[in-house]
Amino acid sequence: MANTTVYLRKIPLFAHLTQEELELIDRIVKVKKYSKDSLIFVEGEYGNELYFVKSGKVKVSKMLEDGSEKILHFLKEGDIFAEVLIFKGGEYPATAQVMEESEIGIIANEDLERLLKERGDITFKIMEVMAERLRNAQYHIRDLALRDVDGRLAISLLSLAEEHGTESERGKPVNISISQQQLANLVGASRETVARILSSWKKKGFVQVRKNVISIKDVEGLKSLF
Repeated sequence: MANTTVYLRKIPLFAHLTQEELELIDRIVKVKKYSKDSLIFVEGEYGNELYFVKSGKVKVSKMLEDGSEKILHFLKEGDIFAEVLIFKGGEYPATAQVMEESEIGIIANEDLERLLKERGDITFKIMEVMAERLRNAQYHIRDLALRDVDGRLAISLLSLAEEHGTESERGKPVNISISQQQLANLVGASRETVARILSSWKKKGFVQVRKNVISIKDVEGLKSLF
């Protein structure tokens, strides 16, 4: 049984649980495979499940009034999403779409609620993690709200590098696979604005841009922008 719960250790929400507790969680998880670009759920649909990325990558976004896309998150292995619908259910506040072939873990609210009612010790551990996630989200929103486009872009690139970046053959810098349009949708700017800023940063030696891969050359240079 132990080997079947290894993937749950990679999920911060469950990382502090004991082996016995992880086995209880594993019993209520359903894993579904999605092909590239498939939709997991769409903004406005009703939902009553908690999701996490077992493998692959997921994009979470909202559609703005003008019809443009606002990217909220890029999710990787171990990340949870749709947690705002835990226990009560409701309409999905955003759309989730896989960016590559992925395996998504799904836990029905009723199954999780039943388990947490039976095991208060698990409930307390999960609530601690949820509270920390909420605090971090509030700090992130505050930081982005107070920055201009340059600052938002710098913060977003460094965050993406930390969470999703891959090191070059020489160790550093960090390579991020993302299009300029996706970056624009992430920071709330036009693609032209993002292209102009990246061109300026390239001249300053902050980044290197090759097709849909951005390499961070000067971390401290980017940090100086916010």
